[in-house]
Amino acid sequence: MCAEHYSMYINGQWVEAEGRGRFEVRDPANGNLVATVADGGVPEVRKAIDAAHAAFPGWASTPGKERGAILRKAEARMSERLEEIARLMTLENGKPFAESKGEVGFSMGYFNWYAEEARRAYGETVPSPFKNKRLWVQTNPVGVVGAITPWNFPANMITRKIAPAMAAGCTVVLRPASATPLTALAIARACHEAGLPPGVLNVVTGSKSRPMAAEMMENPKVKKIGFTGSTEVGKSLMEQAAKQIKRITFELGGNAPFIVFEDADFEAAVDGAVAIKYLRVGGQSCICANRIYVQESIAQRFTEAFVAKVKALKVGPGFEPGMQVGPLINEETRKGIHALVEDAKKRGAKVLAGGDYMREGVYAKGYFYAPTVMVDVKDDWPVCQEEIFGPVAPILTFRTEEELIRRANDTIFGLACYLYTKDMPRIVRLTEQLDYGLIGVNDAAGYTHEIPFGGFKQSGLGREGGREGLEMYLEVKSVVLNLGA
Repeated sequence: MCAEHYSMYINGQWVEAEGRGRFEVRDPANGNLVATVADGGVPEVRKAIDAAHAAFPGWASTPGKERGAILRKAEARMSERLEEIARLMTLENGKPFAESKGEVGFSMGYFNWYAEEARRAYGETVPSPFKNKRLWVQTNPVGVVGAITPWNFPANMITRKIAPAMAAGCTVVLRPASATPLTALAIARACHEAGLPPGVLNVVTGSKSRPMAAEMMENPKVKKIGFTGSTEVGKSLMEQAAKQIKRITFELGGNAPFIVFEDADFEAAVDGAVAIKYLRVGGQSCICANRIYVQESIAQRFTEAFVAKVKALKVGPGFEPGMQVGPLINEETRKGIHALVEDAKKRGAKVLAGGDYMREGVYAKGYFYAPTVMVDVKDDWPVCQEEIFGPVAPILTFRTEEELIRRANDTIFGLACYLYTKDMPRIVRLTEQLDYGLIGVNDAAGYTHEIPFGGFKQSGLGREGGREGLEMYLEVKSVVLNLGA
């Protein structure tokens, strides 16, 4: 049986790459061929940029209400095909089918939210200090946007960028991760069927990311870059953007502390830690708990309860009923995670659960790794300093609030943090002193559409989501009108 083939989407048409090259998308749960996809490169990116540039004046002048109506139609098309898109996501990414359905549902919400925000790109009239002058401020869309998205959230990372960009009046060239292009193309189809004008959204697929990204960075027609990925790649893109002072919004790496004080709701804290560590793409998320800090007086009890729940997690292929944790995305990721575990063991860490590859039976052909818990680790070890990006949880203890704040902030990252306590004055103190862009207090569900999300320090620049997400795609223009004598 031949695998289905997918074309890329440029200027409102489904097109092949020059030379009709193709690359393969494989299921990380078993290595099976899922599909072939048009293998584009610099020529296709250039065509997409030209199409977006040509479409920009017309789209920018379209009233926000009309742009919003199209975004709502795109949301409706995605809703009609929710299970179909979720099935593609599980096939190419490996996450459990129920999780994929949840992600598609959440990602649609960005179309809904920014359909409303499209009407709210407000300016203002400013009182003038001069009788004969009037002052006002207006906003204009930035222009062509290059969006570069990762594989871990193949729908959410896309709509969180393209929805505000298009709502603001920008046109977009999207380069999805080569591991997960099918979800991106399904979203493009939903936008196409919603009546989005040609050139407003373009999706270029390809197996070689670096030259495609370089064209976005070097092409002067691209006015802004939105990127989610590693801090290392973000730094490289930032250097390239500096040559043209190109605007950027980056969501980069994380090293999230999950903090449990002795007065916390114990069961809620244990459940929250398990959920935010293992139940978001098997830990392959920048906001997953990377370090778990538990107050010393309850550490043993917490660890025992946590380990019991981790050992009960169901790991397997995403379409198997009841699965909670799927495979990692590839062997390189699995090797990297295992290297962190082995390094910690050599330094004296004790593994209480997992700690190794899963290779027997149903796991034989996939990139599975056992959900892992470690104790007797130290803050300055790689497993606590680097972004793990997998199902490994080091548990550390602390005694005082002051000690905890110092240790939790001792990282180059500052994306997300989780805090469990019932002490309201403590909550106020910690939310003011912890250096993170997102702090979940007695909550481990993450962000919503309505609030801005982004990082401190080397975890990024700018914000996505909320009204701030729209502002990232707008230029501010001040007007001074002289009325004469």
